[in-house]
Amino acid sequence: MKRILVTGATGQVGTELVVALRERFGTGQVLATDIRPPSAAAGGPFRTLDVLDAAALAELIDEHRPDTIYHLAAILSANAERNPQLAWQVNMQTLVHVLEAARERGLAVFVPSSIAAFGPNTPADPTPQDTIQRPTSMYGVTKVAGELLCDYYAQRYDVDVRGLRFPGLISYTAPPGGGTTDYAVEIFHHALLHGRYTCFLRPDTQLDMMYMPDAVRAAIEVMLADRASLRHRNAFNVTAMQLTPASLASAIAKHIPSFEIEYDVDPVRQAIADSWPRRLDDSAAREEWGWKHEYDMQRMVEDMIVRLRERLDTHAASLNE
Repeated sequence: MKRILVTGATGQVGTELVVALRERFGTGQVLATDIRPPSAAAGGPFRTLDVLDAAALAELIDEHRPDTIYHLAAILSANAERNPQLAWQVNMQTLVHVLEAARERGLAVFVPSSIAAFGPNTPADPTPQDTIQRPTSMYGVTKVAGELLCDYYAQRYDVDVRGLRFPGLISYTAPPGGGTTDYAVEIFHHALLHGRYTCFLRPDTQLDMMYMPDAVRAAIEVMLADRASLRHRNAFNVTAMQLTPASLASAIAKHIPSFEIEYDVDPVRQAIADSWPRRLDDSAAREEWGWKHEYDMQRMVEDMIVRLRERLDTHAASLNE
């Protein structure tokens, strides 16, 4: 029976991953941790944890005795640019602590990477699995350094560490977390609540995206894959759809005809987005462990509107009680 510890469990990915892991492996088998209080991670074991505290991490691991750690704690792209020194400390030092704990105890580790690991000199359409990585954001720098560090621990110490280069992730469960692709989440909230949205990226900015159910499934499947079949193991490209703010707004307007979008471009986030791939080549993931997305833009938009409307209505009802 697998036992799992999740760091950063109340973030955008962790909120839904914890639920999926508990459904698959059992509620008591999955310990959710975060520096923040639990929200959707409640309903099962939860402990407050600052992963910068190596001793606290080690103590919790020895108490829960996991065989796998999903290390999600991080500062995301836009927030990382506001405080790059803190982003380096959080994103890199916590990873060192997790990898050291895994080395000492023989644990498997999942570490998410990102399209932010690529830069303006990377082939943008499609972006190969193995290619030049010279990011221009601090978040991207930490992701490349993290990929290399994971490779080192795999080669030097035989730590079974695996990961995915996530594209922009769209979720109805958790609020945006300070990422450059957050417009693709914010736009749904504003469409349902206000009927209009002001986007911080240009209308033609094409980026890879994925609906959270696909992302969560990919994170679970890559860790269950036969280790012998994985040639890359760490930082697989995965993708599902390519969106622009204009194309996403048009798809939403089919369900909310009165919806309108405006643009007020944020130079910092636009520069980050311009340095990222337009489309990832995820053939390595498809060939090595059978990755296959289920949600395209149309199916994602339909599901997102239905589920987010339900959540907003429930929240409004609770406020009126």
